[in-house]
Amino acid sequence: MSAVESKQQASFRERTRLIIFEAETPAGKAFDVALLWCIGLSILVVMLETVKGLDAQYSKILLAFEWFFTVIFTIEYLLRIWCSRQPLKYITSFYGIVDLLSCLPAYVVLFFGASSAFGVVRALRLLRMFRILKMVNHVKGAEVILHGLVRSKEKITVFFFAILLMAVIAGTLMYYIEGRQADTQFTSIPRSVYYAIVSITTVGYGDITAQTELGRFLTTIMILTGYAVIAVPTGIVTSEMMKLQETDKTSDACPGCGVHGHLPDAKFCRRCGSSMNEGS
Repeated sequence: MSAVESKQQASFRERTRLIIFEAETPAGKAFDVALLWCIGLSILVVMLETVKGLDAQYSKILLAFEWFFTVIFTIEYLLRIWCSRQPLKYITSFYGIVDLLSCLPAYVVLFFGASSAFGVVRALRLLRMFRILKMVNHVKGAEVILHGLVRSKEKITVFFFAILLMAVIAGTLMYYIEGRQADTQFTSIPRSVYYAIVSITTVGYGDITAQTELGRFLTTIMILTGYAVIAVPTGIVTSEMMKLQETDKTSDACPGCGVHGHLPDAKFCRRCGSSMNEGS
């Protein structure tokens, strides 16, 4: 291969990388929009396959669509590996694994389905639902939400255990209040804690109900408490998201692993450490 041909191939590879990994160019935006449509439609196909009536009547059509999307995701995955400056880092990254799971189950079922147990085949087919995670890498702002959830995990964990502690105490009280009644539904503390959790979260299935006035009063307190604290985790996550949005991040993708969300003056990837200005 001559030097000119080698340079042209490198240039084509770089242009392909900009289209696939970046979203600033018109071609990159069009690629992301088209891929989002494919992801959404493929998820719809997977869902429709679980409806017995539709699957029995349109099984061949659904199978054709399934393989159509599988081929598209396979080509996309191979192109990402080919144009990535550090293919191994992309392959072992979170989104690389998600991209692999988007197309791998169909091929496993194709080659080994006949000799596999039905339950294993079904599990592999359901793995295609991982395609929905591909949207996270293409929907603008999705990474901000994920980082907000990650950064607030300690506060959310404390809040979760506080609510759990309150539910255990309330459930124990409900057991001692209602447990002595005739035909009571509060037959154990775990069952009473379940009732407390359902009440605090304001779900209210109605499968268990309080019979005494004191039990109903305590139930009312639990429901009102649930309404009072339901916005707490939302506020925690929103606060962390606002802190993230205050930092001026670009949409530039790492040439190595493809992750977004770097600062304008970043010289290295925040995840894999690759140079942001590394030559191909």
